[in-house]
This record gives sequence, C-alpha cells and structure tokens, in this order.
Amino acid sequence: MSVIKTYYDRIGEILSEVFEKESANMEKAAEILATANEEGKAIFGFGCNHAGLITLELFYRTGGMVTINPIRAPGMMLELSPPTMTSEMERIPGYGKIILNNEPVKEGDVLIIHSVSGRNAVTIDMAESARDKGMTVIVITNMNTATSVTSRHPSGKMLHDFADILIDNHGDLGDATIQLEGFKQKLASSSTVVGAAILNAVTARASEILWNKGIQPPVFMSGNIDGGDAYNKAVIQEHKDQIFYM
Repeated sequence: MSVIKTYYDRIGEILSEVFEKESANMEKAAEILATANEEGKAIFGFGCNHAGLITLELFYRTGGMVTINPIRAPGMMLELSPPTMTSEMERIPGYGKIILNNEPVKEGDVLIIHSVSGRNAVTIDMAESARDKGMTVIVITNMNTATSVTSRHPSGKMLHDFADILIDNHGDLGDATIQLEGFKQKLASSSTVVGAAILNAVTARASEILWNKGIQPPVFMSGNIDGGDAYNKAVIQEHKDQIFYM
C-alpha cells in the first residue's frame, strides 16, 4: 500500500476518534466562543512555530470569525534563521507572560492555545498568565505526547494543567504518523490537519449558536467573491472593539 493511502487512512482514523471522543469538549469550546462574541469579549489565538499555524488558519480567513486575534511575537513563527533558534526560544521561562502582557487582553476574554507536547515554557507561561488575568483558556494538545514527556517549565507543570477546556487531538506519540519498515523516524505529522479541522468545526458551531439566537455571526466572506470587500469592511467596523489586528 502506498504511504499516500496509509496517511489518508490514518488521518481519517484520528479525525473519527477526535470527533467522537472530543465532541463534548468541542461543544463547550463553541459555547465559550459564542458567549464571548455575544458579550463583546475578545478572542485570541496562539501557538509556537508550527503549532501557530492553527492560529493562522483561524485568522483573517474566509468563513472564519472576525473576532479571533492572532498573538504573534519575535521568534515564535519560524521567521528566524536558523530556525533552530525558535525551538530554543519557546523554552525560555517568562517569555510567554511578557508576550501576553503586551496584548490588549482583559478579564472575560478567551485564549485558544495549541501545542502538541504542551511541555515548553512559553505556552505554559502564557496559559498560566491568561488564567491569572481571568481569561478562559482553551487548550488543544496531543495527550499521547503530553503524558509521555516531562515539562520544561520550572514549575514542572504542563500546558494542559492550565486548561479550562481541553481538546485532545488524538495524534500519535511525537505527532508523525507513518512508519517505514526499517526506518526509525516516522513521517507525516497530523496536528495541523486535525487541529484545523477541530477549530474550524468549533468556530462554525459557535456561529451556529449565535445564529440560532438571532445574532449575526461575525465571519469573513471571501474577498475574491463580488461584494466580499464591502461585506468584510462592514463586519470589521461592527466588531472593531474586539479586533486588534487591523
């Protein structure tokens, strides 16, 4: 069997497991996002390096929520050369708190934070700081990995220890999925595909909750469809107090 088919099958298995076993937590996360929008609170997303791709998936995206703000900071998105520096930087204690302290977050806001291992200091510090500020913390992580490694944070705690809502992406240990016979290192990660599916489903459900209450969901239209630019300009203006990336 080609590894193309093997990967397709494994991603399907993981997605089926996630949408079955994490449905209750995904529903809770959707309710939190819907309530935040209804009450005029802001939503923030963060992840280090490849984990941050999930934030970019939600940010300024067709069909995505206008009110999701990306948290971006130096050294956190593979923009440095050599990129190995970013792996070192996400282990720096205290940096996560510095990052969050320079964001316009307030009590009642929501933080969506993604990390496969949940072991590094930046995400742990940020989640802890968010809890201290009265934010609701939604964590997406890989519990197969997070329960198999030790923390790199001085407290010894893991990211999932600070979750108000925890969503397990059910990925394999170390994230990669495909094993070639005789080759030690596995291939083809699952966290980006699965994480994007989880949070697109969650934000869609949040929009459905708002719509069922008679509230217009704050979502983007494609700017490449006629009328999209005008629509997006209007929805951005309507929710300008919840948006900090424009």
